[in-house]
Amino acid sequence: MNCIKLLGQSLMARDFDRQVAELQVRIAVLHGYTALGIPVTMPVE
Repeated sequence: MNCIKLLGQSLMARDFDRQVAELQVRIAVLHGYTALGIPVTMPVE
């Protein structure tokens, strides 16, 4: 949850459905950063 707060302390949207969408976008960004940090290992022949 702390990482989500680093993307912004509060939600900008007022409508609940838009708040849900805003959180989903933030989580997608975090997953993208996580995917970039995972090493890719390949077998050496």
